[in-house]
Order: sequence, then structure tokens, then C-alpha cells
Amino acid sequence: MTMATESIGIGEIEDMPTGLKSGSVLLKPVEMVSSIILVVIIGLLLMGVTSRYILSLPIIWVDEAAAFCFLWLAMLGAVIAIDRNEHLRLTLFLHMFPERLRGFFSALGPLLVAVFLFGMLWPAIEYVIEESYITSAALNIPMSWRVAALPVGIGLMALLALRETVRAAKASEIAAAAAVIAVAGALLWLVSPSLPPLGHINILIFLVGFVAFFLAIGVPIAFCFGLGALTFLTVTSSVPTMVMIGRIDEGMSSLILLSVPIFVLLGCILDATGMGKAIVDFLASLLGHVRAGMSYVLLGSLFLVSGISGSKVSDMATVAPALFPEMKRRGHKPREMIALLATGAAMADTVPPSIVLIVLGSVAGVSIAGLFTSGFVIAMVLLLVLAILARWKARSEVMDGIRRAPLRLVGKALAVAAPALVLPFLIRSAVGGGVATATEVSTIAVLYALIIGMVLYGGIRPSKIYDMLVETAALSGAILIILGTASAMAWALTQTGFAFKMAAMVTDLPGGWITYMLVTIAVFMVLGCVLEGLPAIVLMAPIMFPIAKTLGINDIHYSMVVVTAMNVGLMAPPIGIGFYIACKIGNVSPDEAMGAIWPYIGALFVGLLVIAMIPALSTAYL
Repeated sequence: MTMATESIGIGEIEDMPTGLKSGSVLLKPVEMVSSIILVVIIGLLLMGVTSRYILSLPIIWVDEAAAFCFLWLAMLGAVIAIDRNEHLRLTLFLHMFPERLRGFFSALGPLLVAVFLFGMLWPAIEYVIEESYITSAALNIPMSWRVAALPVGIGLMALLALRETVRAAKASEIAAAAAVIAVAGALLWLVSPSLPPLGHINILIFLVGFVAFFLAIGVPIAFCFGLGALTFLTVTSSVPTMVMIGRIDEGMSSLILLSVPIFVLLGCILDATGMGKAIVDFLASLLGHVRAGMSYVLLGSLFLVSGISGSKVSDMATVAPALFPEMKRRGHKPREMIALLATGAAMADTVPPSIVLIVLGSVAGVSIAGLFTSGFVIAMVLLLVLAILARWKARSEVMDGIRRAPLRLVGKALAVAAPALVLPFLIRSAVGGGVATATEVSTIAVLYALIIGMVLYGGIRPSKIYDMLVETAALSGAILIILGTASAMAWALTQTGFAFKMAAMVTDLPGGWITYMLVTIAVFMVLGCVLEGLPAIVLMAPIMFPIAKTLGINDIHYSMVVVTAMNVGLMAPPIGIGFYIACKIGNVSPDEAMGAIWPYIGALFVGLLVIAMIPALSTAYL
């Protein structure tokens, strides 16, 4: 299993486990450079951690050097993701169109991406020129060396988008799509003088209407945001496009986000070495003999494995193949198993090291240590409500021939799983206790998992390591480019003053903070269905979090509500993308599983309301 993307008829998800994908031969040098950069980043961070905590000699230039490499990794990874068609996009509505229109949109989508990227290329070059006058504090070199990654990545992606256009459509469809774009551009230029007086109506037109249209025709989410923001700024304001490049740079360059690719790599190592399966086998030997035992094992495995991988899809792909055969033998229906798998993955997304929590901390300025500590407790609340429902559902489970595992077998399974079991608690305690940052812990965890995996779990082939590095670069690029363009769109939205008006409107609602919590739950459940977690957070956090603060809501408490609501939406059919991933992993028809998941969604929603109404659940252990 690797973390890649694949069209599944409903959407494309950034970490769908589909087996290693191969990019085009022309991109092999980019893949090689990206993998080298990732190794350099990990080496730099390990050197910094070792020097700081063992030798007590902090190296001041390590973070700066890592930041230089990080932007290059993000942009080259985004290039690889385009080459492999691994950018997150929604295809639900695209498949509803007649075949003739689908052919037209298959040309229009990548051509719009190419137009956006070529439109950003010169501003990116200007940005590099501007940054050349600034010298870095520690390395004392021009900052243009870092931001040169932007035009290089944008240029390569633009060429690949054009190649995809030619590959995906007929010449007549490409010509029609180009004509539509040209006519639309001309019309926007003609009406642009009359648009600024429309005020906030422009938000509905460009940042809602245009983006929704781009989503519906299958444009990758990152470029939906970019196209919406670029069009909005170009035709309704006099803001230079280079400012947008600056916002993209800022959105994807936070040092906190350095832990994202490293935790992605950790998930790959977890799968390749079989550490996750060892945890599943131990829990099965411990709980497999009780009624609903395998459901408990599935939920417990998702809870513990998520504390290593940081990816809900990686969690599902590790747990399902190990447990589903035995669950079927005991009479569990496949649709019920899928429902439990999907909602269990949603529950586990607050268990550190959740990538969603890391991104949220970066975007909203919330303590990562606080999020990790609270997330562990909140996941326990959701685990409890799902376990209660699973027990009730298992009242007719077939237990014939099921015996308690011998103590010797349990001990053997524990001995095998112990090195893997240590890892999630090491990560949580180190970050939550303030011993080390999430980035530092992630590098230590990768080194630990690599050594333990090689010594105790059979090791990893060198060719497999290279493949994992490339997959990590591609997935990280796909994630980070979303963060960059969503940050640009969020900035464009806040510059209109819309956030202040929304704050005034919400604070005047009756019910105070409770009403605002209910509004938040509704907003993020809907966004979770359509956008998945990361883009929804980047887009809405700058607007929603300041309002919550004015209403006296604790940042950590609010974060837990936001993430949980988003995950409920992510797993809710008929649009929730995570639900379809679970169906694909479990090889069950979505139509069959759709009816079974609603009781589990209801249980999660009950847990969400409890979390929202009882702040102490999120804050008592901080």
C-alpha cells in the first residue's frame, strides 16, 4: 500500500492507497531531486534535534536551510502529483453530465489549470526578483534561492497541464474549450469597470459561483481556489497579482508544516514494515473472543494506528484487510463493516499525529501541543459512542467456536507489537508535554520506525524506500499547493471586509456561543462533504476562529468541534468523499453501504454535540 490518488467515480483523494504509481519518464529527474530534498530535510532536522537536545548546541541555520528545501519539495511534489494525476478533485458531478459534455469538460478542466498557471508564472518571476534584494538571516544568501521554486514549479505544472489537455480530449473539444475561455476572459475584461461597485456580490460571483463551477467540472481543488482568487483580484480590484504569489508562498511555507511530509513518510514506513498489522494482531488476540470483540479491535486499531501514520486512509487500508475476513466469518455484514470502518477513521482523525491538526495549528495559530493533548481525549469520547453502538449491533453475532486466545499467544503478540505500540504514545507525550515540536518528533519517529522496522519487522527494500520518498513528495505537494491557493483565496475574502460583517452578524444572533457552535457544526459538515479537511480549514479558519474568540470560546475546544464536524461530513453520503474511499478499500458497493452508515453517523453526531456543549472535555487536560 502507498498513499496516492485514483479516480473512484466520486472523487480523487490525496492519500488513496492504490499501489505504487509510476510517473512519466521525463519526470524521473524531478522525482529523483524531490526524494533527495526530502532526505536532506530529514537529515537537517535530525542534526538540529541531536545538536539541541544531546549536545546542547543549537544550530541556528538548520531551520532556515530546511525552509529553503521545503518550498522546493512542495513545488516539485506538486509537479509530480500533476504528472500522476494525484491532485485532489471532485468527480461526483462530472459523471452526471452527458458523455458529450464530459468530453468537453475533460478539455476545459486541464486547460483552465494551464491558464491559471501561465497567468501566475510572470508574477512568480517578479516575486523572485523582489526577494533577491532580501538576504536570509542565518545563511546570509538571497531569499530568491528559496522562492525560485515557485516559478520553476508553476512552469513545469503549466506544461504538464497542457499535455494532459492534449491527452484527455479531442482537438475539436480542445478548440471549443479554448474558445469558451477566450470569450469568458473578454467578457470579464469588458464588464470589469462595473464590478467593483457591486461590493460583496462579487464574493458570490467569483469566490463562490466560479469556484463551485470549477469544482463541478472536475478541476483539482487547489486550482479551483487559485482560479477563483485570481479572477476576483484581477477584475474587481487593482491589487497586483504578485501579492497573490506572496500569499501562496506564505500559505505553504510555515515551518510547522515541515512535519506534514515527514508524517506522510512515517505512514509509508508503518505500512511497509507491517508495524500497523502487528498492533491489529495484538488487539485481536486480546479482545477477539468477546461479543462485538472484532468491532472493538477495528476501532482500537484505528485509534492506535492513527497515532503513527497521521493519515485516516492509511489507517483504513492497514486495518481492513487484517480484520474483515474474521468479521465476515462471525456474521458481520460487509455494509456494517464499511460503516464502522469509515466512522472509526473519522473518530481517529483527532489522534496525534493528525495532519489535519498540524495544519489547523499552523493556519489558526493554535498550540500544536494543546491540539495533540485534547485530540487524544476527544477521540476517546467518539470511540466510546461508536463502541456502544457496535455492541448493540453485535447482539446477534455468531460466536460458535470462538475461544479466548491462550495467554501465551497474547504475550507473543504483545512482544511483537510492543515496539510499534510505543510510537503513538511517544509522539503524543513528546509534543503534548512540550519536550519537542511536532516537526522534531516526526523526524525522530521516522528514524525510530525505520530502525525498528528493519531490525524487528523484516526491513524495507532499497527500491521500496525510493518509491516511498517519491510518493511522499507527490502527496505532500498535492496537500501543500492546496494550502497555498486556499490561503490566497482566504486572504482575498478577508480583504473585502466580509469577515468583519459576518462577525457582527453572528455575534448578534440569540443564544451566544451555543448558537455559534451549531452554525460552525453545520458549516464544517457541509464543507467536509465537498472539500475534504485541509482546504476547508485553510479557507474558513481565518474567518471563523476570530469570531469564536470574541465569543469567549477556547481555541482548543473550538478546534476539536471544527475537526470532528468536518470528519462527520467527510464520511456522510452521498457526497462525503471518505465514505467512498472506505467502500473501495473494503470492496463493497457504495449503494449497499449507504443505508448502513447512518446510525454510525448519528452516533458520531451525538458525540460531536457532547464535545461542543462540554468545553471541559477539550480543555481539562491542557
